Amino acid sequence: MAHPKKNELSRRGFFKTTAAATAGIAVAPLISCSRTPYINPVRRTFGKLGFEVTTLGLGGQASLQWMSATENPVQIIQKAFKLGVNYFDTSNLYGPSQSNYGRAFRKLDLVPGLSGYNESLRRSIFLTSKTHLRWGKGGESREGVNDWTEGHYPEHTAYDVRRSLSQIFGDGTGAYPDGAYLDMVLIHNLTTLQEVNVLYEGIENTSADMEHIGALAVLRDLRDGTNLSGQNPKEEKLVRHIGFSGHYSAPVMMEMIRRDQYGILDAMLVAMNANDKRNLNMQHNVIPVAMARNMGIIAMKVFADGAMYTKGAHWSGTSEDVVRTVGSESLPSKPLIEYSLTTPGVHTAIIGTGHIDNDPDKCQLYQNLVAAQIEPDGMGDSDRKAVEDLAMSAKAGKTNYFQIADGGLTAPQDAGILQGKEGDRRLVTLSWNSALAGETPVSTYEIWKDGIKSGEVSHIPQTDKNPFAFTDKPADRKRHAYLVVSVDKAGQKVKGQELIAEAL
Repeated sequence: MAHPKKNELSRRGFFKTTAAATAGIAVAPLISCSRTPYINPVRRTFGKLGFEVTTLGLGGQASLQWMSATENPVQIIQKAFKLGVNYFDTSNLYGPSQSNYGRAFRKLDLVPGLSGYNESLRRSIFLTSKTHLRWGKGGESREGVNDWTEGHYPEHTAYDVRRSLSQIFGDGTGAYPDGAYLDMVLIHNLTTLQEVNVLYEGIENTSADMEHIGALAVLRDLRDGTNLSGQNPKEEKLVRHIGFSGHYSAPVMMEMIRRDQYGILDAMLVAMNANDKRNLNMQHNVIPVAMARNMGIIAMKVFADGAMYTKGAHWSGTSEDVVRTVGSESLPSKPLIEYSLTTPGVHTAIIGTGHIDNDPDKCQLYQNLVAAQIEPDGMGDSDRKAVEDLAMSAKAGKTNYFQIADGGLTAPQDAGILQGKEGDRRLVTLSWNSALAGETPVSTYEIWKDGIKSGEVSHIPQTDKNPFAFTDKPADRKRHAYLVVSVDKAGQKVKGQELIAEAL
């Protein structure tokens, strides 16, 4: 059956199960892919998105992107669906991944407009794609902004959304049927503060008269069925949720969330594995901020894009980079999956599948699903530490090539001082933004005045642009020197710069 061409694009445009525990971690029995074709997967409430998501999601790369003669990406998607996985990931940058979903979805009756389409079945899954396009309209070259428009796509954000719909649900060249939608679109691979600036450009009082508009305003139109940006003239509702992904910089991702005072961001896809703390980590920095905003949190890079195993610590680029085995003797995959899924705040983990098999020792998809059957509190602190130690066996722990290498507790950020009066009383107000955490979370901020501790402020995730603050009321007019000191839960301290309240 042909798809109605009412909607057109403007152009075509690893836990291998063993008989004994490893590092004191319990091992689950092997379960055959053929013998047990379906289990009832554990689900978690997906933040504020109103969906119960399985703890394992199917990643859109691996054999879905880098296809080989020995793997069938359509069968991988079908098997994930039949095993009860309900979160599916892809991207406009993943080569044939979206088209492979299209072929699989036709076999699964998930394509609107085709005979046998099952709308309730479609609603039972959560489909996410991504766009790397930063500009929604207009745009210009800016330092630090990797837009992927020039030389790649001729259009902007709305183009990518419609391209996804056409490749997954339509004819792959422009058309997509009425009723087609993406459960979520993520801004792909957010890396710099300059990109955050572009993404939010034009978000306030959005008008089609604006020359330059960032991607978020256009995605909001495609979510809400509005046309404030002028990029959604049919006022279509093509997207249900909006979020972003990031591998590299926790501070940039924190800024992305804090800037969202418009109710746009519902979810975050974030690199999260057992070597996270060896870098500027995600689990004590951006994840708590997203958690405080009740965002859906998806873990990725559970095996460091295969660098925990046979692949080098570099970006994948060919089918030869795809790992097709279930863990290794020295580093089973199950504890690595459990680690990511017991990181506070994480709801699901997407894992790319290189190989499916009826042999339980070789069936990546099923073994990953079995490993993912864990509750959020299913691994205690001592077990998590054991997994961190175990992960050191992979390239001496230097697997996370995609993440800022230097971590550790920092001083409070952007500290400042302001003097004022309340009647005849002198006021000295100190302000600062959140410190970055190292291996343990930030606990408090100590306030020191003239070398004496004079106060303390508890740390909470900073979810907006309002800074932490402390007000002192000196009873004199003398000069005073203040310090704000970051303190983490291990008792480590880092002093900020000296702040001077000059004599009045």
